[in-house]
Amino acid sequence: MGGEHTSKRFDAELEAVRSLVLQMGGLVERQVQQSMSALIAGDVALLTTIVDNDYRVNALEVEIDEVCNRIIACRQPAASDLRVLMSVIKIITDLERIGDAAKKIARMGLRLSGQNPFHFPRYRELNYATSLALDMLHNALDAFARLDLNLSIEVVRQDEKVDEEFHSIMRYLISFMMEDPRTISTSLEILFVAKAIERIGDHAKNIAEYLVYLVKGRDIRHTSVKEFELEVRKAL
Repeated sequence: MGGEHTSKRFDAELEAVRSLVLQMGGLVERQVQQSMSALIAGDVALLTTIVDNDYRVNALEVEIDEVCNRIIACRQPAASDLRVLMSVIKIITDLERIGDAAKKIARMGLRLSGQNPFHFPRYRELNYATSLALDMLHNALDAFARLDLNLSIEVVRQDEKVDEEFHSIMRYLISFMMEDPRTISTSLEILFVAKAIERIGDHAKNIAEYLVYLVKGRDIRHTSVKEFELEVRKAL
């Protein structure tokens, strides 16, 4: 009975950790959504709030990391239980970096709001790229919540679309700067925004890759999309 009681408490601790990860994921999702919306609208107050609230993401990362380390020290988990905790520690690092990317977008938005506006029809493309990256993040978190390896494949596939959008925006901005050197400063700041969006996709992809390790104990990072799919199919 004592062993069963201890096991139930341990399961509850692991579930609490998973809930904290999803809470952190929801927070960074909102930060990214708000940063792009505020940039497009030129909402200086909201952009400032996003920058100031980055500490909340950092605090959650520290809290979850401390909880994981405490569980490892007290419970000395092995096998799949240890993989859960190790995966969580990696996932929250990527979530914290997504939060940093949201803050970077907000900072660029503050700089752009203070400059003379110029015609930039690519805000639509920036918004579209953001929606793709957010969809990746949402799916990665959903896959983590449900331990869904098939959904992790979809996340990795989506990363190619985000990369394509980034390169399209970059090519356009380079042409724009060559045609009118007066736009160089502003164009570079918009390029930094596009790069931040592309990095959000990369971090979401990392989360999807960690999920395979969590579920099956297979490290399939740094592989092509096709190799990733083959390895996941083997693991299923």
